[in-house]
Amino acid sequence: MTTILQRKDSSQSAQVNFSELVSPLLQRIYSSRNACCDVDVDYQLKNIEQPYSLKGLIDATDLLVLAMREQQRVLIVGDFDADGATSCALSILALKAMGLQQVNFLVPNRFEYGYGLTPEIVDVAREYQPDLIVTVDNGIASVDGVAHAKSLGFKVIVTDHHLPPNVLPAADAIVNPNQQGCEFPSKNLAGVGVIFYLLSALRSRLRQLNWFVEQAIVEPNMASYLDLVALGTVADVVPLDRNNRTLVHQGIQRVKAGKARPGILALLEVAGKNYQRLTSQDFGFIVGPRLNAAGRLDDISLGIQCLLTDDVALARELAAQMDGLNRERRSIEASMQAEALASLNTLTFDESELPWGLCLLEENWHQGVVGILASRIKDKYHRPVIAFAEVDDDTIKGSARSIPGLHIRDALDMIATQNPEILQKFGGHAMAAGLSIERKNFTRFAQLFDQVVRGLLTQDLLQEILLTDGELSTREISLHNAHALAAAGPWGQQFPEPIFNGCFNLMSQRIVGEKHLKMTLGFLDDPQKIIDAIAFNVDVDCWPNADARQINIVYQLSINEFRGNETEQLIIRHIEVV
Repeated sequence: MTTILQRKDSSQSAQVNFSELVSPLLQRIYSSRNACCDVDVDYQLKNIEQPYSLKGLIDATDLLVLAMREQQRVLIVGDFDADGATSCALSILALKAMGLQQVNFLVPNRFEYGYGLTPEIVDVAREYQPDLIVTVDNGIASVDGVAHAKSLGFKVIVTDHHLPPNVLPAADAIVNPNQQGCEFPSKNLAGVGVIFYLLSALRSRLRQLNWFVEQAIVEPNMASYLDLVALGTVADVVPLDRNNRTLVHQGIQRVKAGKARPGILALLEVAGKNYQRLTSQDFGFIVGPRLNAAGRLDDISLGIQCLLTDDVALARELAAQMDGLNRERRSIEASMQAEALASLNTLTFDESELPWGLCLLEENWHQGVVGILASRIKDKYHRPVIAFAEVDDDTIKGSARSIPGLHIRDALDMIATQNPEILQKFGGHAMAAGLSIERKNFTRFAQLFDQVVRGLLTQDLLQEILLTDGELSTREISLHNAHALAAAGPWGQQFPEPIFNGCFNLMSQRIVGEKHLKMTLGFLDDPQKIIDAIAFNVDVDCWPNADARQINIVYQLSINEFRGNETEQLIIRHIEVV
């Protein structure tokens, strides 16, 4: 059951004060997302938050300055997703540009070592003989790993954005906007955003110390790395507050100007996407998944090398490999999803009796894809889902996805507090988390998870709600407005792309690409005017529908380009027969 509600239109409120340069349509959309004036949507680089209120920044910068002066060996320890990959690439590129000669990276293979700076990955790090370890997009929960690194004589800087546990690792410096006592105003930085700020502060410190002049080094422009920051921020699905929107906007502008890393351009090229028409959604649905596929199925080092290289030919070769891995990932995911849905259909209760918190496990599921599977099942049944895969005979790893109203990491923390023997380890965000448990405890954990979810959610929160920006008039559905909406972003998490609702005559319908519904729609107030529309991944058992004459839809107003011609097009998110 899907409920369609309109966002609150605050554009006439006294608190909303846009200039005439912002159209009434955009004012309406912006104000419903708590953007109230021109400054809130002014994405000039000068408007980003400054780094100096980040707790731990001075200590971390001091350690990096010492590393530069003494030409220490620095090892970047990352994570196996797009945020981790961009964080690693940014760190390597910027530190080398500032004059550090010995810097390398290490990313744990998810199938061998799991997540974060574990004691096992520290033992692998010993081969690099680092003087300083810098974690990116991980480390805030790595108490044992940091302790092991310190026992071996390594200095450790932790940079992370995940929610901190009660006990922090004893690192030499911790930079995380979410740690207690940090006054940095934007708590939504991705891992790549955190390391970007630290390296920006380092660049400023080195400038003060006259380092670049003394070393005869051209001072790097930190803005040149914003393509990486934008990609990692969008791909990690962190909330796009004003600061993150600015970082993403600036990164997108670099890509559209052809100034991006060859690897990013190659990943767009292999997907058939024109970089000059890039949007934030392309980072989320085109580039990010291909990077993530390397970490899910193989080794994220492949993606990092793609982002690092200046060789266009090599970038294209690596991008092609990741494109192939992404196709394989899709195939595995489709098979796992079919198995999961089949398993659910065999259960003795109907959908109304499903657990509020749903746990799924199959012996042959792939560790690297259970997160996507959990997301798909969550979307279908609109409830928190944890999908598990076997690690070995004794241990299973779960990937959790949540719905609005339930902070998934807090839910896991409640289980761990009340049942300390159940969870081996866990961590994450409000909407996504990871965990490990013993195989024998699966049934018990599933019961506990359902109980906790029932205590935190209400029945109405299990109903999917589509928040729209209301109806568009026939006149407003235009190519001009489609361009205006595309340019008004970046859109993303907690600053969603505008969607609208309305009723249309269904003039024609047919399936294309096996599961997509292509339609021609007529306007109720002007039957002579028609518009193309498409709904992706429809239920082919229900569509085409020969009985449908009018439909009520939720849609995005988009641009369709074919053979150099542009027309407005509706991308349908939800469809009901009237």
